[in-house]
Amino acid sequence: MIEILLLVHLILAILVLSIRSLFTAVILMAIFSLFSAVLFFVLHAPDVALTEAAVGAGVSTFLYIWIVKHTQKEGE
Repeated sequence: MIEILLLVHLILAILVLSIRSLFTAVILMAIFSLFSAVLFFVLHAPDVALTEAAVGAGVSTFLYIWIVKHTQKEGE
């Protein structure tokens, strides 16, 4: 189970680095954070998993999307 989650982490990290669209990269980072939370839960660290899910996938994703939206030009 842990090996599968680590493989998914590796694949998501490669996808995030290779994607040209900022919005898509932010969404993939949110998915990466959710898989991190699952991995922490499997490793018996539920407090860290809860924090990762709330901050990593919730607040950070919202801020990144807001920043990408406000930094792109009107024509894009």
